[in-house]
Amino acid sequence: MKNLAIVVSHPIQYYSPWFRFLAAKGLAGLRVFYLWDGSVTGQMDPGFGVKVKWDIPLLEGYDHEFVPNVSRSPGTNHRGGLDNPELASRLAAFQPGTILLFGYNYRTHYRLLFSRPPAPLLFRGDSHRLVPEHGLRAGLRRQWIRAVYRRMAAFLYVGQANRDYFQQHGVPNDKLFFCPHAVDNRRFLKETENAMSQAGQWKTALGIPSTHKVILFAGKFEAKKRPRDLVAAFKQAGLKDTTLLLVGNGAQETELRRDAAGRTDIVFAPFQNQSQMPCTYAAGDIFILPSQGRGETWGLAVNEAMCLGRPVIVSDHVGCALDLVQSQRNGLVFPAGNVAALAAALREVFADPVRLQTWGGQSREIIQGYDYEHATQGLLAALEHVKKTKAEK
Repeated sequence: MKNLAIVVSHPIQYYSPWFRFLAAKGLAGLRVFYLWDGSVTGQMDPGFGVKVKWDIPLLEGYDHEFVPNVSRSPGTNHRGGLDNPELASRLAAFQPGTILLFGYNYRTHYRLLFSRPPAPLLFRGDSHRLVPEHGLRAGLRRQWIRAVYRRMAAFLYVGQANRDYFQQHGVPNDKLFFCPHAVDNRRFLKETENAMSQAGQWKTALGIPSTHKVILFAGKFEAKKRPRDLVAAFKQAGLKDTTLLLVGNGAQETELRRDAAGRTDIVFAPFQNQSQMPCTYAAGDIFILPSQGRGETWGLAVNEAMCLGRPVIVSDHVGCALDLVQSQRNGLVFPAGNVAALAAALREVFADPVRLQTWGGQSREIIQGYDYEHATQGLLAALEHVKKTKAEK
């Protein structure tokens, strides 16, 4: 198999361990081309509102290089934030057999897509249409996406909603390969026992009574994730001996603290780095992701929580809802934006004291199918398809 070039915006805490896994598996000629260094130099994260530099190894164990980014405002929050004129020449020098793109909606990607790439393009995305779009602008956008997708030789889909999205934009079945969204399951499973011990101490330090069950939200305090819906639902649910723990930072923090004013059963903790996340999930008895809109393309925090054996409640706008959350087996799905439905789901989960433990065990079983091994199987199948198609031309 010829060289595989992977083009990624920046080192990402979920992807870097997979690249290391691929290299350890002996995938020949793997090199990752990064277009920005924000996550390893500690720059401001607009979602968290604080500087973020991940504290786990992101660049170890695999071949990589950073392609110079000439953008005046580098980053992933706007189309011009990735502007790397040297990418094509860097790729050509590497002589790849296939180029795997993570995302495409940046200046650099369009430059590559509508030139003559030095190798067939393989695409991995996670968009969905769980929130329908209508109107002229939406129709034009769909046509544009179809035009972009015609440039790709094959597609890696991360879950059912993402597969449906690709099909809605004209991708045939024989070009679709399941490559599940995954986190470093082995790291989380390995740290479970220690995390449980640390979580008890952390909850005590936060002032959470030892007799309380804990509902956990961990992420950016931003509009798309709807943490204020969770606060409202928690207050409406009227649960006894239960604490809502909100972990993170972001634009809605002031409003959230105002919503929680006077409530000793609503506790805040600041942004926790990656090494602290096993303890964070262990502190909760259930994990909630109430996002609304198209922005929550998957929700990898759900994967992490499930590795720690946590049941989950998500909205029906969360990309992973169709894959990871099996109603009455390991969690519940509620209509996005419906506070009353979320409150009812909270009451239902806590009505049976055995349910949390049983559902948590099922979460850990389900998440075994969403790991780097299964993602690698999908990647290899797609590469074989690209190789075969190229040979037939």
